[in-house]
Amino acid sequence: MIESDCMPKLVRPMRILVFSTTTGYQLRSFGDAAERLGIELMFATDRCHAIDDPWQDRAVPVRFEDGDALPSVAVVLDAARERPIDGVVAVGDRPVVLAARVAEALGLPGNPPGAAAASANKLQARRLLAQAGLIVPWHFEVSTAADPAAVAGEARYPAVVKPLALSGSRGVIRANSPAELMAAFQRLRALLARPEIRAMRLETDRSVLVEGYIDGREYAVEGLLTDGAFRALAVFDKPDPLDGPFFEETIYVTPPRLAPGDRAAIVGEVARAAGALGLRHGAVHAECRLMADGVFVLEVAARPIGGLCSRVLRFGPAGEISLEDLLLRHACGEDVAGIEREPAAASVMMIPIPKRGIFRRVDGVDDARRVAGVEDVRITAKPDQLLEPLPEAGSYLGFIFARASVAEEAEAVVREAHRRMTFAVDAAIAVAQPRGGDA
Repeated sequence: MIESDCMPKLVRPMRILVFSTTTGYQLRSFGDAAERLGIELMFATDRCHAIDDPWQDRAVPVRFEDGDALPSVAVVLDAARERPIDGVVAVGDRPVVLAARVAEALGLPGNPPGAAAASANKLQARRLLAQAGLIVPWHFEVSTAADPAAVAGEARYPAVVKPLALSGSRGVIRANSPAELMAAFQRLRALLARPEIRAMRLETDRSVLVEGYIDGREYAVEGLLTDGAFRALAVFDKPDPLDGPFFEETIYVTPPRLAPGDRAAIVGEVARAAGALGLRHGAVHAECRLMADGVFVLEVAARPIGGLCSRVLRFGPAGEISLEDLLLRHACGEDVAGIEREPAAASVMMIPIPKRGIFRRVDGVDDARRVAGVEDVRITAKPDQLLEPLPEAGSYLGFIFARASVAEEAEAVVREAHRRMTFAVDAAIAVAQPRGGDA
């Protein structure tokens, strides 16, 4: 059990409640971190409530889509009477509101539920950022049932259409003309009508955000809020151009090649944006663009970096502390302000999906792992899985991790490892998708 002068003295181990979808990549990483620290984890997941503990982990079955989340809050509070909870962590966008409500009900540090909801809704976020004086493009909300021609007539160009709640650039499309916008709108409408999207029961799947395209180099910020005070844990450069029509993120590398003043401006605007949304406590993952006249904050999510990407971050002089270690310590109430990211440069490539089709295999993985500086190559796609590139994609093919003395070298390492692999993807049998007009 971890010890700290600022932590309460308990006879039992500290117990942290982790909210996550059942498919979250990071759960094993949190489990490993908890074992190292002597912390007990309790999970709240959106698994089937009719099955009695199918994974034998005593997870609390909840529904992230519960309107005001009160039924699921009650379920968690019942479980907490038997197993008292000392802190709350949310992994992924969907659980953040429920996690906030539970923290509030238990009197634990967390985000106000309204702030958590705003972080997961691009339209609400735009309105709050504009009210706080941050750079916000022109934008408007439109129903998925709207006439595409009318939507195209209202927009200016270049424009971007995007869903209000999906993450990972899913459904985000740039349009340079009315014809392109009509096509993009219909494509996004068809995506939102898919059964797997409807199954999420998002309150936002019947609306679309249309806004002005913002040019500039894109960066990501991983941060931590403690009682409203923001601290940047890392700033990532995204070296590949993200200018559309789709916005597939491929490489994150840290530290970024930025002038000190530009880095400070990015961190400062992200901190302002988090405050504008009302976020107070916990992990923050933000995306932004650096323009000639300032920093444009694309989004501020009230959760850590997603998927396996967290493995790119290590803390402590020897890189002995993972991001999950840090987040669990923070959730326990430990002062982690003195823990800094390791000195080495690091990069991760989210392996892009080359084309739509049935995934068969990857050749050259062992050769890729032999590239000097590569730490791991993880193929997460499963054989016979249907792969889709953006804007429909909901996952990556896999991940490549590297470390080096400088950022340029770390970037070059993941590119070389990717070059050594070939991906066998067979053509998929065409299946009719729901018509956009049926949304």
